[in-house]
Amino acid sequence: MTTSSSEQGVSLGMPELPAPDYPDDVRTRLERDAREIIARYPDSRSALLPLLHLVQSEEGHVTRTGMRFCADVLGLTTAEVTAVATFYTMYRRKPSGDYQVGVCTNTLCAVMGGDAIFEALQEHLGVGNGETTDDGKVTLEHIECNAACDYAPVVMVNWEFFDNQNPASVKRLVDDLRAGRPVTPTRGAPLCTFKETARILAGFPDERDGATEAGGSAGPASLVGLRLAKGEAAPARVVHPRDGGPQDAAVHQPSPAEHLSSHDAPQATSASDPSHPQGPVGDVGEEGEG
Repeated sequence: MTTSSSEQGVSLGMPELPAPDYPDDVRTRLERDAREIIARYPDSRSALLPLLHLVQSEEGHVTRTGMRFCADVLGLTTAEVTAVATFYTMYRRKPSGDYQVGVCTNTLCAVMGGDAIFEALQEHLGVGNGETTDDGKVTLEHIECNAACDYAPVVMVNWEFFDNQNPASVKRLVDDLRAGRPVTPTRGAPLCTFKETARILAGFPDERDGATEAGGSAGPASLVGLRLAKGEAAPARVVHPRDGGPQDAAVHQPSPAEHLSSHDAPQATSASDPSHPQGPVGDVGEEGEG
């Protein structure tokens, strides 16, 4: 004897209706921007990624209407557009906040305190991963490597860097964002809203005065690594013997292969090692007091 789908508690559902179109004035404006984007590529379908950023800048996330628009102007199916939009995490599939606060919880950031930062923010904001505060200001998420391991633990807000963070500093950061107080990234351009960021990622210029010049470049720690990778000699430094013996008066010239890091000497403890006999280290300013 067989049972029907309804008897098994399986709902087949109804086919989803086609996504509504944008209002005429919005579609006209987006079509003008889309033509500018598509003209940059020899093959129009190569413009899909920036077009998804464009529609994300309109509503703050990629809606079914936005995906239908991309499909229409590129001559693709909505299935093809959906496959791309759902593959990349930079495209939001639901309404999100003005500020996307991403905490790196990949290996190095996690060991240096990223996990503690993420847990502190969840408790402080009262939201989970991928959720948005009630005021619509902040969406919290844990993210993979930000390619800024030399400044771990790292937090990003709308893809701008906030380096060497700790639970206390990130709480102040999100409180300032929610209160509308000025917040300055450690490096990079001044903050703007997520919608504004999405339009810049679509390939349109940042028209704020001085924003482009403020973008800067890699930080000093990253550039040291680049010089070593190129085989350039590092600056001379005095090496203190670890056995407590008399200091060698000679200046040591390290080879490019040497690892110049503050972590090459034994450390008393770390925030990620609460079982250490000396106890965990607290926030910045408390190191060595545990």
